[in-house]
Amino acid sequence: MTHPILALARPDILQLQPYQHAAWDPSLERMHANEMPWRASGDNTQAGLNRYPEPQPRALVERMSQLYSVPASQLLVGRGSDEAIDLLVRAFCRAGQDNVVITPPTFGFYKVAAKIQGAGVLEVPLLPEGFALDTDKVITTGRLAKIVFLCSPNNPTGNLLDEDAMLRVCRELSDQALVVVDEAYVEFCGRGSLASRLAEFPNLVLLRTLSKAYALAGARLGTLIASEDIVGLLRRIIPPYAIPASTVEEVLALTEVPQRASAAARIRTLLDERARMAGRLARCANVARVFPSDANFLLLECRDAQRFFEASRAAGLIVRDFSAYPGLAQCLRVSIGTPQQNERLLVAVEQT
Repeated sequence: MTHPILALARPDILQLQPYQHAAWDPSLERMHANEMPWRASGDNTQAGLNRYPEPQPRALVERMSQLYSVPASQLLVGRGSDEAIDLLVRAFCRAGQDNVVITPPTFGFYKVAAKIQGAGVLEVPLLPEGFALDTDKVITTGRLAKIVFLCSPNNPTGNLLDEDAMLRVCRELSDQALVVVDEAYVEFCGRGSLASRLAEFPNLVLLRTLSKAYALAGARLGTLIASEDIVGLLRRIIPPYAIPASTVEEVLALTEVPQRASAAARIRTLLDERARMAGRLARCANVARVFPSDANFLLLECRDAQRFFEASRAAGLIVRDFSAYPGLAQCLRVSIGTPQQNERLLVAVEQT
């Protein structure tokens, strides 16, 4: 029986016959997938790169289930959160008919993915005071959309969105839109994931990534967490061999218990550096404001953003210029680096 939440999906996707990949049976020798029977010279991987990887690798899904404390049946692993965003828009938005809601200033790929699909983009800017969610307007606008994208902590502003406000959006739009909460930076904020609320809100979708807290941006491994019905639908349209075998092996090795302890220690150091950076930058003559941050970066409002940017480059460092974005005039985003990198930046900009 189809769950009511899937009534929001594109009818043609619901009726789609998924691609039938080669059967996966590790107990048998493979002569059914048109692979080269020999490894490439120098291939030292465990599985062999001459073989297609397992679709939705079982060991990887189980590891993400452990990391995020959710059932494996509620997980979809993909090539970063970007792939999950793209899959959601393609599965739920018909070109020229359906809309998504975004809350700028926020992560830019939500809008790009919608535009690629031909979906409309409805913008509900965050409130100027503290970049808070304009909850009533998000709900009203969300009734005209299939997906509402929320990022908490938000990129590029760094602030957490109010949890009660986000859950109210879920509640009010329960049968009208998905509410996708991007938790890419949640490990830096001291607040838990919304995963514990999934059973209450079938329209809630969460995005997690190994790129930040686990230092695996180059592995391109993201996880979508949602109801089994939504995960099952997206499994119908994700490419059949989405995760490279080498990535599977690397991620499994680098998320073992000792590596998780190392990640936690690095996060503690980063949070100390974030506080140190915020204090020093706030005293810089060229910095008008350092916005509060619950992420692994700081948003700064400068008196002369170009001068700050050039000073960082002169020190061999690059920061991100957001001054052309609406609501972010003269703003730069500074990722927290190593203590040595941070000190180089501070010395450079304190002299400007």
